[in-house]
Amino acid sequence: MILALRTCVALAALLFVPGVAGAAAIALTGATVHTVSGPTLENATVVMENGRITAVGRDLAIPAGAEIVRCMGKHVFPGFVSPYTMLGLTEIASVRGTNDYQETGSTNPDIRAEVQINPDSDLLPVARVNGITSALVAPRGGALSGTSALIHLDGWTWEDMTVSAPVGLHVQWPNMTPVHAWWQRKSDEEQKKDRDQAIANLRKAFDDARAYWKARDAEGQAGIPRHDRDVKWDAMRKALRGEIPVMITAPALNQIEAALAFAEEEKLPRVVLVNANDAWRVADELKRRGIAVITSGVLGPPARDDEPYDQTFSVPHRLYQAGVTFCISDGGGVDDAMNARNLPYNAAMAAAFGLPRDEALKAVTLSPARILGVGDRLGSIEPGKIADLVVADGDPLEIATHVERVYIAGRAIPLENRQSRLFEKYDDRPRGPKARKR
Repeated sequence: MILALRTCVALAALLFVPGVAGAAAIALTGATVHTVSGPTLENATVVMENGRITAVGRDLAIPAGAEIVRCMGKHVFPGFVSPYTMLGLTEIASVRGTNDYQETGSTNPDIRAEVQINPDSDLLPVARVNGITSALVAPRGGALSGTSALIHLDGWTWEDMTVSAPVGLHVQWPNMTPVHAWWQRKSDEEQKKDRDQAIANLRKAFDDARAYWKARDAEGQAGIPRHDRDVKWDAMRKALRGEIPVMITAPALNQIEAALAFAEEEKLPRVVLVNANDAWRVADELKRRGIAVITSGVLGPPARDDEPYDQTFSVPHRLYQAGVTFCISDGGGVDDAMNARNLPYNAAMAAAFGLPRDEALKAVTLSPARILGVGDRLGSIEPGKIADLVVADGDPLEIATHVERVYIAGRAIPLENRQSRLFEKYDDRPRGPKARKR
């Protein structure tokens, strides 16, 4: 009886938790609202119900019974969209058992990133406490790595977290020139042979997938037998038909040129270049062909010794000037996952080196949402869109700004994470007479 009573009390209390399904509408009032898709609104209100934004503007009628969150002096902006990351696929790079971002072999189009995600990763709360609410999680490994998924950084299972999947078919373009580094044990000839083999494997994979679907589509015609299904080639259908893009990771200019030639030869309907920091060098061709670019992290050093110090910082501005569709990522590597929260600072650096401030904010919100095919659901503050919202005490691109509230699909997200717990733990440690004053 006592246990049943406690259960009823707990369930009743849950109904009044902000943002939980079944709760009343939530109204963020009196804030500076960065809509991204339109003008920035002073002293405005954002209303969300059932996980969606229902109204945005000044002097709005707030629904009866709504929870009112007063945000005077605060800034409300859409949650950041990380367009290329390993969040959820890695935890500690040096511990093999925590890494699930690649499989053996060079041709794995059937790998699905969403089913590999660890919803309990400690890296997810650390990222979302800085305003990142969704991310494109992509596999690695081999030449044809698999398909990516756009996830929310909140949920009990991968089904809860998945916003859209598959989003893109990922290709890792090989180095076109030999690498000379301390860790490279292969000779130049061996590296060239590996490169040629990787490209040949890619061509064969696309040829086999087309032949497979030609045979499958012909089934039912006179004299055409039924063909066994192959999950590898099943996974490539949407990319072959242009329903999702082929997303080619190609950082250097010679990789980009080779990848573009490959895309043209294979007649790929949709292509997105990833980590393509040399893309500005072929900007006219990218604009002509309508190919979007996901840049690598903007905070890194120049790729070549003879480049100016701000070469990487200015890549987004160069693409913007050329009219190329682009967005900014943090690089998407294993080590980048640990620092995924720094995504807005990549945009801030781009703004400091020429990119207009509004475009910098768009480059980590609406632009990635559009490139990833969810611009109608995420990336800006508009009625009808998913209520991924962040409340902060200042400009979202300033490092000194503190995130105070995060909503994912209208649900208020706790801002606790491993780092905050460790801070509180050691801040409460026993102190002697000579300890610093708190």
